[in-house]
Amino acid sequence: MTGQTSSPQNQGTQRPKTRRIVVAGGGPAAHRFADAMHARGLDGWHVTVLTEEAHLPYDRVALSKALTDSAVDLTLGNASMWEHEALDLVTGERVISIDTAARTVATAAGTVYPYDELVVATGSDAARLPIPGAEHVHVYRTLEDVRAINLAIAGLTEKLGRKINAVTIGGGLLGLESAAGTEQLGATPIVINGAPWLMNTQLDEGAGQALGRLIEAKGFTVHGGVFPSEVLSDDGQVTGVLMADGRIIDADIVIVAIGVKPRDELFRGANGPESEGAAPLFDLGPRGGVVISEDCSTQVPGVWAIGEVANFGGMCLGLVAPANTMAEIVADRLHGGVATFPGFDTATKLKLSGVDVASFGDAFARTEHSLEIVYADPARGVYQKIVTTDDAKTLLGGIFVGDATPYTSLRPMLGRELAAEPGAYLTAAGGGEAPETELPDDAILCSCNNVSAGTIRDTVNGCGGCDGNAPVQELGELKGCTRAGTSCGSCVPMLKKLLEGELTKSGVEVSKALCEHIELSRQELFDAIRVLELTSFEEIMAKYGTGAGCDICKPTIANILASQNSAYVLDAGRGTLQDTNDRALANMQKDGTYSVVPRIAGGEITPKKLGVIAAVAEQYGLYTKITGGQRIDMFGARLEQLPEIWKVLVDAGFESGQAYGKSLRTVKSCVGSTWCRFGVQDSVAMAIQLELRYRGLRSPHKLKMGVSGCARECAEARGKDVGVIATADGWNLYVGGNGGATPAHAQLLAKDLDDDTLIKYIDRYFMYYIRTADRLQRTARWQEELDGGIKHVEDVVVHDTLGIAADLEAAMAKHVDTYVDEWADTLKDPERLRRFRSFVNAPDQKDDSITFVPDERGQMRPATAEEKTLAEQQPVLIGSSIPVRARDENEV
Repeated sequence: MTGQTSSPQNQGTQRPKTRRIVVAGGGPAAHRFADAMHARGLDGWHVTVLTEEAHLPYDRVALSKALTDSAVDLTLGNASMWEHEALDLVTGERVISIDTAARTVATAAGTVYPYDELVVATGSDAARLPIPGAEHVHVYRTLEDVRAINLAIAGLTEKLGRKINAVTIGGGLLGLESAAGTEQLGATPIVINGAPWLMNTQLDEGAGQALGRLIEAKGFTVHGGVFPSEVLSDDGQVTGVLMADGRIIDADIVIVAIGVKPRDELFRGANGPESEGAAPLFDLGPRGGVVISEDCSTQVPGVWAIGEVANFGGMCLGLVAPANTMAEIVADRLHGGVATFPGFDTATKLKLSGVDVASFGDAFARTEHSLEIVYADPARGVYQKIVTTDDAKTLLGGIFVGDATPYTSLRPMLGRELAAEPGAYLTAAGGGEAPETELPDDAILCSCNNVSAGTIRDTVNGCGGCDGNAPVQELGELKGCTRAGTSCGSCVPMLKKLLEGELTKSGVEVSKALCEHIELSRQELFDAIRVLELTSFEEIMAKYGTGAGCDICKPTIANILASQNSAYVLDAGRGTLQDTNDRALANMQKDGTYSVVPRIAGGEITPKKLGVIAAVAEQYGLYTKITGGQRIDMFGARLEQLPEIWKVLVDAGFESGQAYGKSLRTVKSCVGSTWCRFGVQDSVAMAIQLELRYRGLRSPHKLKMGVSGCARECAEARGKDVGVIATADGWNLYVGGNGGATPAHAQLLAKDLDDDTLIKYIDRYFMYYIRTADRLQRTARWQEELDGGIKHVEDVVVHDTLGIAADLEAAMAKHVDTYVDEWADTLKDPERLRRFRSFVNAPDQKDDSITFVPDERGQMRPATAEEKTLAEQQPVLIGSSIPVRARDENEV
């Protein structure tokens, strides 16, 4: 639970045997410790986490997401964990002192918390610049920091009426993340780095220079090998940065990301003034941080330190992997274990504005007699290096820039003999894919969560994991059980590969077959049908299938056929292949009735058409509701009423909204520049154009789109499969967003597009998805599983690396040219209308089992079983309301 709920002085007094743990700090390390205690069992423990921030613990590794999207939720884990009675989270409570004799901590609010065990996870602060004008800069450390940067850039852009210069001081991990974020927010990114090359802590000179060339090619300006001496300003507004060599770099906003310093003031305060001459309670490192032993304990019994405040081997490190490991070790020790901290894993992998960068192990070849095997291509901005022992057998480290493909398989092999000669792993040299690597059981596959390959194998084979001896055969379940792949995600390709390998060894065939009747995958089947121009289920089954088909392959084939031509979906035997909703061209509801959803493109509708909908709803006694996609849904229509209703609607100019199909549903829009004072483009016109272009487009799953007229994003475009957001220079295109049970934000594909280019890219994106996605696979999951993810999508859609852009555009043009409204087509043909009868042998008979009752808001709803029984005793007309007895005021 969040917030203080009991008197700290009395915590645990009602249960004398309960041991009290206080955690000072609420960052990722504190969260991981609480989660580890929760997972091991809290019997006999009470954990209180004190965090000075107002938020639940959040993922600092993903701060760059919050910089570009202020609404993103970075909350770690499941918030329901904090509802456990033995686990309290108190926000807005900063610990300011430790009394080791009394075993208490005091907070800035004056509250005193007693403890039996104290875990200090106060993390670190952003390092500051000791130069004039530093009071005008931003730092990049907390959620508040990045949100302030976001607001500042938006405000300055609007105020100055131009693209602003965003200077980031610091060319390390945080600095480059910050600069990339400012670029995404529309600013001109400028990086000042005191070292001669970027990321000099992780990369050698060759790699750093390759990285510099790559990001400069993307519009970044880099000033290396020189330090700033003053931040210039005019009446509080930053104007530039004065460099040590006398140059002035123009700037509108300055962000400092030069590193972090441990927040060890609690330990310094507990040590007391140095003038007293007493031996300090806690040992501190020369550069800060409290010294810990291999069990993560400090010199004072009962006091532990984890994360960035902990100094081990003379180092404090701001990486998530060692912080997680320390948290697990303390939890293990408190439960009687003997786990020890193995030292810092400094491996780093990131994608910066589409550029892959990775470094691990002894990347600088400091080991005596080590060998460096290097491939460098300055023209392409590619640099790959592997460091080995002098016999070229044992892997010691590596660096990859521009192409980090080998990192995934090499990283777990650190300190082990390679399966092939080192040069074979330098994939950028043109030697093909890296050699297959069989990971030993003790190799760490996921360094963020310290998960070994053996743990993965045991979980897959049913020797461990969440359900004891139950084998795990799905990637998502494997990630949930082991935590592998749930932090930075760089190990997911290897995790998936290991899963499939173990399943194959166990005799479990890793098949991509569509179903038991068709051995081809959906993508393979789609291509076969397209190339051979097959048009019927019978043709397809005769060539590629066996048997009569099933509930998987029948609707999938129907969907593929509908995706490739605009023929009426229920003709030529295709009607029997469809799902219930497609067969009725309407959504079936819980009581057997159907809903009617006419298309209202972009949410724009005339008063006259509103009147038609109102008249239809009144005539047929339908329940009406405005949907989340800006349409009007009418519920309660019987099957035989659908043609009658749709005739009225079609005659009034409406067409099917296809709410029943795996196809385009809606294109949501705000009012845009026509009415809104903030709008910069006509979002309504664009939404209508897109909806009329892609209406009726059948796909592996439903499709939703959104168009926002400005960056305020009122149409929630980034929650859609395709989102379009207006800019002063055109449109930004986002792809792969989904709501539902596993929501995903759409990712930026291209910026500042004109209308024609925007539509061209959407054409390509949709058609590539339709051709290659699995059955019932949403765009977000499809995009995630593509090798290369959004970068692959960009390569295909924007850069046409596969050479299929013209073909994809032609396929979409064919769909647009041949589109016909399904309900208009249905009404023209008496044979088609025969489908819409409740009883085949009695076409005029109504379904008397359908009964409605009035709801509490003046409309009708389906009757409950109890109400239906009452209706049978008191017969009424179908579709009319029945009396419902009044409930006693005490009745639930």
